Amino acid sequence: MTDISRFRGCLLGGAAGDALGYPVEFMGESAIFARYGRQGICDYALTGGEALISDDTQMTLFTATGLLTGAVRGRGQVDIDCVWASYQDWLRTQWGPAMGPGETRNSWLTGLPALWSARAPGNTCISALGGSPGSMDAPHNASPGCGGVMRVAPVGLFLPTLAGVTQDETDLFGARAAALTHGSDLAYMPAAMLAHMVSVLAHGEGTDPSTAAEDALTAVKRLFAGRPHIDRFAALMERAMDLAGSGTEELQAIHSLGEGWHGDEALAIAVYCALKYSDDIERALIAAVNHRGDSDSTGAITGNILGAYLGLDAIPEKFIRQLELKDVILEVADDLFRGADMVSGACADDTWLAKYADMTYGREFMRQDG
Repeated sequence: MTDISRFRGCLLGGAAGDALGYPVEFMGESAIFARYGRQGICDYALTGGEALISDDTQMTLFTATGLLTGAVRGRGQVDIDCVWASYQDWLRTQWGPAMGPGETRNSWLTGLPALWSARAPGNTCISALGGSPGSMDAPHNASPGCGGVMRVAPVGLFLPTLAGVTQDETDLFGARAAALTHGSDLAYMPAAMLAHMVSVLAHGEGTDPSTAAEDALTAVKRLFAGRPHIDRFAALMERAMDLAGSGTEELQAIHSLGEGWHGDEALAIAVYCALKYSDDIERALIAAVNHRGDSDSTGAITGNILGAYLGLDAIPEKFIRQLELKDVILEVADDLFRGADMVSGACADDTWLAKYADMTYGREFMRQDG
């Protein structure tokens, strides 16, 4: 049974892992433990009283609004072009210029001043979004970066709520969303696997992260058979699952999986942490961010997985209370949850139409340069 708590948990858990890992993203392990103690960073490092999100959560939110806008325009059929258009709005928030109230927008999120902030955006995303959309079969680059997988959790939440959408279609849409900017199969296969895991955890009954990972990997091996790196990808995911059930020391296990800068490594670290601490999202997030690699992305993906499994109530209050944009994150999660009914017109209201049909929601905001 689909549970709104799992939608909220998935997006808020992802944002919590992102915000916990963001301050240490570019730090080595000796520096992390010297600054934060033997356990590493376990609580938010606040800026102006808030735990700041990075580009990972920003792009996750823009993925969600692109899905919802596409479903409204397509009368229940999602449109990858609308996801691309939403990413174009995100790109504008990173580099400007200011967006006037009369300009055409693709996401209501551009009406939020807090999102007009560059938070270490990935070079591949910035470069790719300055051109035309890439695809799995017509890539514009060969990047294996994790900027594709870290943003696709909303695909696994939303697509299964739409009539007639199969699991394979959900998985492939996750891959297509990543391939818009990242051309290597090591970038888009992890996105397909994450979309699958989020889907079965948020919508299934009695599915745990270990089963979800096994099912997702089976699907990815079938859907992407013949892709250049499928064997390497499968071996890494299997290693992550095996390590989660072993007594291997955490950092040793994470080091054997990579640093998380590439999509396959980021997902592998997240799978390891989510399976090792499947009933304790706090311990999982702490493990996921205290390493020398891409800490905010591995934390975000871990939070997406366990949030979809455990729900909002499992996230400690300390990770909610001072989280930047927490109300917006929950609002977007709720929109994804009720989106199918709204798209059908069964209960669409003026706010919904202003957000996803008329594009008038929040038009009063105009960014001030400088």
